[in-house]
Amino acid sequence: MTVRGDFDEPARPRPDLVIGREEVFAGAREHLAGGGSVLVHGPAGIGKSAVLRALAAEYAESARTVLRCSATESESHLPFLALADLFGLVADEVSDKLPAPQRTALESALTGRGESTLQRDGLALRLAVLSVLRALAAEGPVLIVADDLQWLDPASAELLGFAARRLGDMPVRMLCAVRTDTDPQGTQHDRYLRASPPETLAVRVNPLTRAQVGELLARRGHTDLPRSTVRDIHRTSGGNPLFALELGRALAESPTPPSPGEQLPVPTSLRALVLNRLEMLSAEARRTLLVVSAGARPTLALLHAAGRENAEAETASAAALGLLATERETPGIRFAHPLISAALYAEATAQERRAAHAALSTAASDPIERARHLALATTGTDPEVAGRLGEAAAAARDRGAPAVAAGLGLLAARHTPPDARPSPDERHLTAAEDAVTAGDLDLAREIAREVLSSATEPSDRVRAWMIVIDTAGHAMSEVDAAFPEALADAGDDPRLLALVRYQLAWRALLVEGDFTECRAEAARAAELAARAGDRRTELMALAFQAQTETLMGHPEAPATIKRALKEPQDPRAACHHNGAGSARFRWLIMSDQLPEARAAITTLLREARRRGMVESEVHFLRGLAETELRSGHCGQALELARESLRLARDTGIGEGASAMLTSLAEASGGEVQRALELAREAAAHAEENGDLMYLSRALGALGHAQLVAGDAQAAVEALRRVRELERGLGITDPARGRWHGDLAEALVRIGEPVEAQDVIDVTRTHALRLGRESVLAVLDRAEALVRAARGEHAAATRQLTSVQDRLAKLGYGLEEARAAYALASLRTLPHALGLGRTAGTPLPGPTTYDEASRLFRRCRALPWLRQVETAAAARPAAPPLASAALDTLAATEHQVAALVMEGATNREIAARLFISVKTVEATLTRVYRKLGIRSRVDIVRLAAERRTD
Repeated sequence: MTVRGDFDEPARPRPDLVIGREEVFAGAREHLAGGGSVLVHGPAGIGKSAVLRALAAEYAESARTVLRCSATESESHLPFLALADLFGLVADEVSDKLPAPQRTALESALTGRGESTLQRDGLALRLAVLSVLRALAAEGPVLIVADDLQWLDPASAELLGFAARRLGDMPVRMLCAVRTDTDPQGTQHDRYLRASPPETLAVRVNPLTRAQVGELLARRGHTDLPRSTVRDIHRTSGGNPLFALELGRALAESPTPPSPGEQLPVPTSLRALVLNRLEMLSAEARRTLLVVSAGARPTLALLHAAGRENAEAETASAAALGLLATERETPGIRFAHPLISAALYAEATAQERRAAHAALSTAASDPIERARHLALATTGTDPEVAGRLGEAAAAARDRGAPAVAAGLGLLAARHTPPDARPSPDERHLTAAEDAVTAGDLDLAREIAREVLSSATEPSDRVRAWMIVIDTAGHAMSEVDAAFPEALADAGDDPRLLALVRYQLAWRALLVEGDFTECRAEAARAAELAARAGDRRTELMALAFQAQTETLMGHPEAPATIKRALKEPQDPRAACHHNGAGSARFRWLIMSDQLPEARAAITTLLREARRRGMVESEVHFLRGLAETELRSGHCGQALELARESLRLARDTGIGEGASAMLTSLAEASGGEVQRALELAREAAAHAEENGDLMYLSRALGALGHAQLVAGDAQAAVEALRRVRELERGLGITDPARGRWHGDLAEALVRIGEPVEAQDVIDVTRTHALRLGRESVLAVLDRAEALVRAARGEHAAATRQLTSVQDRLAKLGYGLEEARAAYALASLRTLPHALGLGRTAGTPLPGPTTYDEASRLFRRCRALPWLRQVETAAAARPAAPPLASAALDTLAATEHQVAALVMEGATNREIAARLFISVKTVEATLTRVYRKLGIRSRVDIVRLAAERRTD
């Protein structure tokens, strides 16, 4: 391969620079592989060059010649410079193949001798470029890699465009990148497309998401940044990876993090990049823009109220320079990029910032905004300012903006004198609790630990310990040392002890896996809280006790739920994800009351969103997704589960639980491979946290996904472990995980009907005791498969018909469809294979998969629908095997042998009979041994001999 241009070899891109570019690469790769050209475009710093280098590194290996150029703004005035970069080293190799006029014009342009110009040598130069490419392409594929097309000198750009439009069938591909900074309509790259080869694919590199920015920062070593800071970096950078990395570097180098309400530190390099046009504005216009930067929702009216008399003209001149957005789809004044606002604010002096905030503290109409600006305009402690900030935080909390309340609370703490009431520690802890509500666990934990480093009041210390424990989530074993400290600080105060005992109940569940101890601690916490008059803690403890009793199958669960729902209620506890409303929902869904469960969880979700309770929102989204999944609304369930997972990943709250639920939804209505990945992720989270309860749920999801994927053996292994975990935990209610039917079905598929029946019998005992009708129906469906495996097909068919009707009445649409699928399979295979019936007495009902297909389609259960379509498209089975020797085979062995005679492969047999390939292989081994044969051919021979008889 010959590499030409302004550098020799393509630099391999750093892996972290292609984060979030999967779709870009997929489309570009496909187009390049087909012989096409690609134009990558987007704003400065968005990652175009990284994408270009990655693609060039891949496709340069398949080209004989690679021509490269990378233009710069400072050299864009030099004519033919890019042409010299591209062709300087290849011109001599092909010059003798050019006609004399073309050779002379090209040499003059490349060397600068003879003062060649497009005006004088236009046609000769254009044809010379085309001839060079044609000569190079005759020896093998050519790849042209051109970065920063916007700085290409006009002469080179015109010549390259002329040749590109005339490449025809020549094996020449172009891989180019161009900056499109202000392109709201996404059409700025059109003129570059017109100068590219026909059918060039234009690929826009879009900003990174918040999660992708977090991943990029982590890969560059910024692993200790709180999620709130990552969110600020994403917002300020606008998702631009270059800007995000520079902001992360500035934070790492800053001796002190920004205070609440302050913008991020912006390094000088970025300020120069985005503010180079600021010098063209007047001093007064810059002051106006600083007020715009300091304001939350700036408008012209707000600027006038803040004393900016010429706001219209000054903002218009800023917009003309590209500093402010020109489109007016949304009201107010907006910077063209968030970084311009941050850089402008960072460039101002402290006195200038305070002056801007002081003006806004009287101009803003919102009391919350006025209080925030007053705080940022004030230095030192001031009880009046602290009081106003406390009131503003309470107002923000009531509006459902706990994140705003947390920021205001921290400002209030900063301005609170040490001897004031509430004290600075109390204000800090209130802010931390607001941060927990908002889902900012990192910030809450940081505040609590800061309070613990100096606080002496027992109530403050216990509150801080509760925040530390609460923010640990399911990884409670990591904060084990906090419990003895908290108990010591609580002393004999029943109110403080109730708080600690409530968290000890969670520890008993998550760390010890001891439901009995969990229930006892929750009851103890409720009793202590009632004695202290702490109704909120009492209600939370009762709700947790009720949920524990529900999972245990304890007979007192309904009574405890009633106690938790008894008036007076605390509004904060009523819609909490661990409150009485959540306990009632769990009881409803486990008791097959799906419409009531949907209504309950929808109300809880709406209230959690209204109050800005992020963790509760994540939890209730999962609950609603689970309800829709049970109801057979797989498409809706998948959307809700994915939304829950996005929010969980964004906040770091409940990622394992949301991954588990999304796995179940993907296996039913999405992609099975994705379901497997998410289930394994959820199991890894639970293993890491030592959370046995959620480990059993995650493994249940994994087993279900493996069953849907057709790997029955793996499903059995996962679900057997679930069975052992739940035995150890003391979970007896089969409606909790609903894995029992899957385990029984998977056992049938691998040829273990005896163990399957044992699972069914044990589970049925508990389901009958608790009245779990849907569980009983699913167990009956599994039992029908056991009967079919024993050759009792008529009885199995009758049982499946009854099961389908029962599930339909209960409203379990997906389970109803699975029963119809099993019924169709049973009617089809016995009839085709001659098993389980007397000649001349066909099994009742249709032998097609139409009903199962209709039901799965109604549920939008795409993985199951694909299975049905595969089964329906399979060829009719062969006639029954009637040799006397074949009559000695068991039912499954007979079915496998018959399909072998038909010509089916082991994989096809596994799909038809819903067993694993390994089970098919093992079954065939037994068949060979029983019949005294060695191969599949011998099975066909035996059947043929019997037919000739």
